[in-house]
Amino acid sequence: QVQLVESGGGLVQAGGSLRLSCAASGRTFSSYAMGWFRQAPGKEREFVAAIRWGGIITYYADPVKGRFTISRDNAKNTVYLRMNSLKPEDTAVYYCAADRGWPLYDNANYWGQGTQVTVSS
Repeated sequence: QVQLVESGGGLVQAGGSLRLSCAASGRTFSSYAMGWFRQAPGKEREFVAAIRWGGIITYYADPVKGRFTISRDNAKNTVYLRMNSLKPEDTAVYYCAADRGWPLYDNANYWGQGTQVTVSS
């Protein structure tokens, strides 16, 4: 069982930056692929970024490529999402997800409770 707790969301102006964190419980964090998804009001949840267990292999959704960076610290059981050049369309609840499989899909086994990111224009 893995429990995920996100933090770092908030209100930021367009062009600004935020860093989300997701702390995971358990002693096998390094064996899980980790990722971020988001859900905007009235829209379906969508993939944002994912990172494989070793922390080297990553992939991103096209709308965030070049602006967002996913990373992980296996010693701290934490995955991060650095978000730069934020746009109003990035406004959403951001969810952390974990799964032993790869690539990471919307049917990941474990999910956090979400953290709100609001970007004002």
